[in-house]
Amino acid sequence: MASHRSDPVSTRRPARDIIDAVVDNMRRNLEPLKYSTLAASRYTVYLHPSEFRRLEGIVPILREQTARALREELEKLNHGSRVGRWLGRSMRRPGADIQNAGSDWHVEFVADPDGDLAEGDMLVDSELMLPSSPDLAMGERTRRITTVHTGSRTTTMREQTNVRPAAASPAQVLATIVYEDDRGRHSYDVVKESLTVGRGGIAYPVDVRIASSPDVSREHARIRRDAASGRFFLIDLSSLGTTLNGRHVPRGYDEVEGSKRENGAETLVPEEARIGLADTVFLDFRKAG
Repeated sequence: MASHRSDPVSTRRPARDIIDAVVDNMRRNLEPLKYSTLAASRYTVYLHPSEFRRLEGIVPILREQTARALREELEKLNHGSRVGRWLGRSMRRPGADIQNAGSDWHVEFVADPDGDLAEGDMLVDSELMLPSSPDLAMGERTRRITTVHTGSRTTTMREQTNVRPAAASPAQVLATIVYEDDRGRHSYDVVKESLTVGRGGIAYPVDVRIASSPDVSREHARIRRDAASGRFFLIDLSSLGTTLNGRHVPRGYDEVEGSKRENGAETLVPEEARIGLADTVFLDFRKAG
């Protein structure tokens, strides 16, 4: 009698699932303008190292077919219904076609460098350059959409960065942060009005990257400066909590349909303060001047 052996369930994803994940990310990073809607043109796909090795030989084909799928999705989204197109023409409404924000599609496939992804997981990251905002005295604004695919679950993270026009004068130091982690003692000069602290990773680009145990979250806290008053505020984004001079601050986000949404909770930071990250790493904050 032949023996039966059950093979372990494979965590591999078909390459078509990876293409579908990029198309899904594109749909989530659309920016409506007055006469059209922009779609992000640049995508980075992070794969588990073993998955990347398996697909490395066909990456050029995968890149070409992903670009083709993005083009076809735009055509599908722009096609609309017959009734909708007829109404638009009869009412002389301007077209709202979705278009690539760049001249072409750019898709890169890379191995996860930080060990964030388990086998079968993948992360898709896209950036869309938004129009400048004169009322905020800002230059370009960049919106970053990150989708993490774990099994059948997709988690979306959104980040928007306002970039001031380049200035001729050197940046002013607004505050100083001194801390000690597994790599030793560090000093960080705060020169912008918002910075993020944490262990970082491919899905969590942080300004102050902490080398520590997983008790410190990838994106643990944000420090924000109010330009009008010059005061600083602390926002907790962590799983295990953040303290300010020994007291826990309220959590600054809510979990909504698999996404972290900041809820506006923030705590005023004194001119000198000690910020604790999960009671593991402590930052000594001092406002300049």
